[in-house]
Amino acid sequence: MKFLFQNLWERKKAVAIVIVLLIAQALCELSLPNYTADIVDVGIQQNGVDSVAVEKMRQETHNWLLAFMDDDEISYLDACYEKQGETYVLKDEVSEDKDKKTALEKVLQEPMVLTYFMEYGAQASGDSEYASMMGDAAKMQEQLKQLAQAGALTPSSLYDMRAAVTEKFGDLGDTMTDQMSIAMAQQEYEALGYDMHQMQMDYLLRTGGVMILMTLGMLLAAVLLGYVSSRTAADIGRSLRKKVYTSVISFSGKEIDQFSTASLITRCTNDIQQVQMVEVMLLRMVLYAPVLAIGGIIMVTRTDASMSWIIVVAVAVIISVVMVLMKFSMPKFKMMQKLVDRMNLVSREILTGIPVIRAFSREEHEKERFKDANTELMETQLYTSRMMAWMMPIMMLIMNCITVAIVWFGAKGISAGHMQVGDMMAFITYAMVIVMSFLLLTMMSIMLPRAGVAAERIQEVIGTRSSIADAEQLADDEMGDIRGELAFHNVSFAYPNAKDNVLDGLDFEAEPGKTTAIIGSTGCGKSTLLNLIPRLYDVTEGSITLDGVDIRTISQKKLRDAIGYVPQKAVLFSGDIRSNIKYADETISDDRMEEAAAIAQATEFVEEKKKKYDSHIAQGGSNVSGGQKQRLSIARAIAKNPKIYLFDDSFSALDYKTDKALRAALFEHAKDATVIIVAQRISTILHADQILVLDDGKIVGKGTHQELLKQCQAYQEIAASQLSQQEIEKTKGGLA
Repeated sequence: MKFLFQNLWERKKAVAIVIVLLIAQALCELSLPNYTADIVDVGIQQNGVDSVAVEKMRQETHNWLLAFMDDDEISYLDACYEKQGETYVLKDEVSEDKDKKTALEKVLQEPMVLTYFMEYGAQASGDSEYASMMGDAAKMQEQLKQLAQAGALTPSSLYDMRAAVTEKFGDLGDTMTDQMSIAMAQQEYEALGYDMHQMQMDYLLRTGGVMILMTLGMLLAAVLLGYVSSRTAADIGRSLRKKVYTSVISFSGKEIDQFSTASLITRCTNDIQQVQMVEVMLLRMVLYAPVLAIGGIIMVTRTDASMSWIIVVAVAVIISVVMVLMKFSMPKFKMMQKLVDRMNLVSREILTGIPVIRAFSREEHEKERFKDANTELMETQLYTSRMMAWMMPIMMLIMNCITVAIVWFGAKGISAGHMQVGDMMAFITYAMVIVMSFLLLTMMSIMLPRAGVAAERIQEVIGTRSSIADAEQLADDEMGDIRGELAFHNVSFAYPNAKDNVLDGLDFEAEPGKTTAIIGSTGCGKSTLLNLIPRLYDVTEGSITLDGVDIRTISQKKLRDAIGYVPQKAVLFSGDIRSNIKYADETISDDRMEEAAAIAQATEFVEEKKKKYDSHIAQGGSNVSGGQKQRLSIARAIAKNPKIYLFDDSFSALDYKTDKALRAALFEHAKDATVIIVAQRISTILHADQILVLDDGKIVGKGTHQELLKQCQAYQEIAASQLSQQEIEKTKGGLA
């Protein structure tokens, strides 16, 4: 898991931009439910009147308000309104200052409710809900008129009445009190001749316009967020592929053997794709979900904290469900990447081995093998899919239960005057936001383990250091130009984790201008010996020197730049003939390329092609024959013009005539270079200056062809198996 977040930490600037966009998107999304509530509560129920601080009020209303205020409240009211004729108008500085207007609303609320009952009490009492709480408002009005006519109605008596009546208001709840004060404001606007329908439409259009802007802002933030997060995740994927590729390129044979080719392909493709996908989700969901959840909780507490327990219960149920699902599905998620590895391994073996499969009529067997691997992967994926399929119905059930619970308890709150319809709608929306946030987090908790497994596999490749590395102190500068003098000093080698040595106590020298040939039975270590020279593996004991310097103290680049290597299995790369011959260096001239092709006896078949050197080469060289592939591989080494030539049984696919012509041209061209040839055929190495005979990893013969025929029994047995007695006698005498 640490690896996943480490990749994000390396891209702090992009993550910071994502966080800013997430906050912007969340603010827009969390603001919309409140605006929806305002449209219902203010725009529809209150005809667009959103404040008890009316813009204008009549003299009569002003007098009633003063009657129910103390001296401080009267002073503040007078400071907020100025008299214009028969009306009082709200001052601009109060209207524009939110804090002053809020303070004014607090001063006006109770007096507005009392004034409402004084002026419109009979009408209000027609509402059983109000009448049951306040008594007969019409009767109260009548009593006040009688007191006024008797001269017994004084400001102090009205203010004292406010305290008694306000105590009764407490049973109505804040919401009902707010609605009655707003009702007074509406009545005042109507009395002043305001067009209430137009006021309502103005409010709805204004609020709706803000909602549209919020939605557009949320859309813009989401688009930019998607772009930045996708680009960041793609950059992470590109970086990981580069790191994996760089690591694999630096691996020695030991590390290549440690990871199978199929596994490395899976790690470089499927595993990185898993990580890249989860990185996108981390940026877009995991960072977004907490912001939404915290914002939703804050908004819910502002709406009605009395129903918050519903959300707590819902979140607890969701976490419990996810924990149960994770318990059963997690082991399968961890298995899945290994099964993908196996699937790739089987697929690769079948695809590359089709000719052999057909030759041995093993199609049915391979179909069964593929079916087994495919079925096991399918069953694992189906199991995890079935587990995940349970999640959505359960989550929808929980969310619907939440909605029902909120409506049930919200309706009771509305009935008791503690809540408005719009607030209940907003609460439902916020509850869904909070639940969805936790749902996103829990879904990610299921996806993260699989991505974590993939990340560990990637990290395993990146973190594996090649067992073959350049020495801290290199001898490159001291060496100067390489001459090509190779020497093996008591060299032994064993493959990693092997009990026995493949090569044991090898001692010989290979000099410039001379050809050293290596021959022996299959499995005696010929190719392994050759692989030690370019340090594809390092010796277990002893040392190999180049111009008297241990090759382990020479940089790998300098060493390998001096070597032209032709492997036992000819390898060509997709492209064309030109790019394959010039593979060592793209700046190789066309003349040098054509010369190399001529030496390798490749000119004839290249010239026959329509596009000649621009002719297409398919992946792995599948569109050329084995002999042509070998000749192009040899031409690639010759074009490099190295100091040391290594040929690992590189003439096996050539006919005798082509082999002889190629060797003659090669030895003429490489007369100043060190040439080492591994061969199975004696005819290929007859004229070598030195022939090494290997048997069970040891040198059992060393000398020329003639010398070995006289001295080495193992060589005599090889010669007897390949040459007639007449040829042996002829070559023993030094005849060609």
